[in-house]
Amino acid sequence: MGGQACVFYGAAQFSKDVDLVLLASEENFTRLLAALRELNANRIAVPPFDPSVLARGHAVHFRCQGGDADGLHIDIMTRLRDLPEFERLWSRRTTITDENGESFELLAVEDLVQAKKTQREKDWPIISALVEGHYRSLGRDPTPERVNFWLQEARAPERLLELARRFPAEMRTYVERRPLLEYALRGDVEALREALDAEVRAEQAKDRAYWTPLKAELESFRRAERRSR
Repeated sequence: MGGQACVFYGAAQFSKDVDLVLLASEENFTRLLAALRELNANRIAVPPFDPSVLARGHAVHFRCQGGDADGLHIDIMTRLRDLPEFERLWSRRTTITDENGESFELLAVEDLVQAKKTQREKDWPIISALVEGHYRSLGRDPTPERVNFWLQEARAPERLLELARRFPAEMRTYVERRPLLEYALRGDVEALREALDAEVRAEQAKDRAYWTPLKAELESFRRAERRSR
């Protein structure tokens, strides 16, 4: 669900972590803990590994020790901001199989784009690269679902201008949902750039608001751990 998934989709992002979103169930947690023991992975930071904590949107962090995975960080989540429950994410996942027959289950690119809408500046070029890669691969087969995705998520002004030329009727139907599309329809590149920047700032503010109470809770976890030592 993170940088490794971006690499699979061709929007390369160097990452020392493996970020996973998993189904929150007792059976799954048991299997996860067994896998972490096999990797000799220890929790390295707050919060504690607790299903109720994960359900509130926290990530639990582990680091592997020894073997081929030595030093690898693994971050576990069960809930992502503005994304549906796991069952729905799983139903529309992407499965990639490598040359050795190994399968990897990735967030659908549409869901990965949403997951990358964070307050971190480095995530926004990745979002653009993910959408551009999707368009380059599938632009010749524009299903309604794909056009919807491009119109809602494209971040390159030049691409939005092209979409306005190709799908003007569809774009007009999305103007109310994404007002900056009006500038693409007009061909106003400067206004479009400014609106895209404002859109990023609005999403970053939304992400900060989401994490503010969770960060306060993390600090309470840290104080509790210090007292218990």
